[in-house]
Amino acid sequence: MLDVKTLTVKFPSRHGDFTAIEGVDIAVQKGEIHGLVGESGAGKSTIGAAIIGLLQPPGFVADGTMMLDDTDLRSLTRDEAHAVRGDRISMIFQDPQTSLNPLMTVEDQLIETIQAHIDVSTSAARKRAVDLLEEIGIKNASDRLTAYPHQFSGGMRQRVVIALALCTDPDLIIADEPTTALDVAVQSQVLALIRRLADTRGIGFILITHDIGVIAQVTDKVTVLRGGKVMESGVTDKVLGSPDHPYTKALMAAVPRLDKKLDRFRVPEEDINAAPAITQGIDAEDWLMRGMQEDPIGLQVRDLTVKFAGQRTSLFHKPDPYVALDNVNMHVRPGTVMGLVGESGSGKSTLAKAITGLVHPSSGEVVLGDRTLPPAKQRARDDPARRIIQMVFQDPYSSLNSRHRIGDILAEPLALYGLEDDKAKRRALAAAMLELVEMEPTAIDRYPHQFSGGQRQRIAVARGLLARPRFLICDEPTSALDVSIQAQVLNLLKDLQAKFNLTILFISHNLAVVRQMSDDVTVLRNGRIEEAGASEPFFDAPQAAYSKELLSLTPGLPY
Repeated sequence: MLDVKTLTVKFPSRHGDFTAIEGVDIAVQKGEIHGLVGESGAGKSTIGAAIIGLLQPPGFVADGTMMLDDTDLRSLTRDEAHAVRGDRISMIFQDPQTSLNPLMTVEDQLIETIQAHIDVSTSAARKRAVDLLEEIGIKNASDRLTAYPHQFSGGMRQRVVIALALCTDPDLIIADEPTTALDVAVQSQVLALIRRLADTRGIGFILITHDIGVIAQVTDKVTVLRGGKVMESGVTDKVLGSPDHPYTKALMAAVPRLDKKLDRFRVPEEDINAAPAITQGIDAEDWLMRGMQEDPIGLQVRDLTVKFAGQRTSLFHKPDPYVALDNVNMHVRPGTVMGLVGESGSGKSTLAKAITGLVHPSSGEVVLGDRTLPPAKQRARDDPARRIIQMVFQDPYSSLNSRHRIGDILAEPLALYGLEDDKAKRRALAAAMLELVEMEPTAIDRYPHQFSGGQRQRIAVARGLLARPRFLICDEPTSALDVSIQAQVLNLLKDLQAKFNLTILFISHNLAVVRQMSDDVTVLRNGRIEEAGASEPFFDAPQAAYSKELLSLTPGLPY
């Protein structure tokens, strides 16, 4: 159905044309799911954009052919390309929140899309919209049709985006990271839906993802990309199960395993150029060790309940409070890593915020060491808990000030907690800490947008460490990273935890990652603990039915 040969995409610049894609061949049959996998910057999304005709200017297709059955996609006029883009090719984007208009109901958006490509009445378009929502598994579709995007969960919003892609009965759907931000249960549902649509409707899919577990679970064929070139391509079981190219082998070695725990991931070594003039000869590891020589500290959550005000539907309606955490008890042993898992909405991030004091509990307490912690508003500016507990967030870009240089961002905790008064020394320590997290010390003079996602996550880890913490909360720190960068960040966290005897609460919906990182595991569901205990017995023989379900839904590698 789709036959792409020797596709080459270039982007002009002052220094000449940059070749983003070079000589790529891809073929997709009807009812087939073809995966594109590779690191960030490999060219996966650029290939999808070239096929559907949405390349960002000034990018252009410099060479190659793209045939959709007997239609030459490169020779189409603007109007013809617009017609094909709606009628025969559709796209599912990564973030459904930004793909949907927040000011329009789901009904209006579906009807608008249908009528833009098919000459039907509004009532007929509405009936088709209801049928589509029912087909993709949204219950009470006729009632939910009038809701706005924010009134749906993340998984339901992704289903709505898939319904939009199906409006015109396309032959080909390009799905660009459609499950990246979803927990394992919702991810499994979305992947099952994609598989069913391919099998029952004969739709061809190009599935773009950095998650090799997803590729192994749902695709028929896979193309492995690096630097805009094809490293290996073929039937998925062959390429992933018995790879020929060294790069494919390296990718497979970096994938977290659900079936066994590894001491370390195998990733390419990086050469870091020392910069003694910038670091002033300061050894960040030695500096941290001098400030973190105390015994590791543990944390206990006792009978913790967090309630939020319910949504008022009328002036005289007093809603019941929403219980986000319900009598939660958890013990994080000193110097260990506690893995916290559960679906979206289970209360993981609320628990983290309660520990840091950002959320005020309705009842219960948080005990750090032998001290019960007050909420953040009641903590004095010099309260040691502000420094001892640090957090690494899921999205490092939004947690780093885009207007500040990295050196200033890293120096901030040193000044805030009175750890270093001399400005020049703070700058040198910031550079030395970058070296510790395997980045160039000269990066202190650059801005956050000048780094990759993996580099920004390392910067976020460095900032947390500069406070000399004893308890580190990592909230989904690798969910948006490709597999090789994820492996590097996980190795870094393992090394730092071992060197500095850190106690870590590691929050993730990726159970394979949790197995590699954690000593103990706590499973949350609807604000309650379903199961808690040592990590290895949990993964080998979970006790709770919900834990078994989560593990069964997690994409694994059968190779």
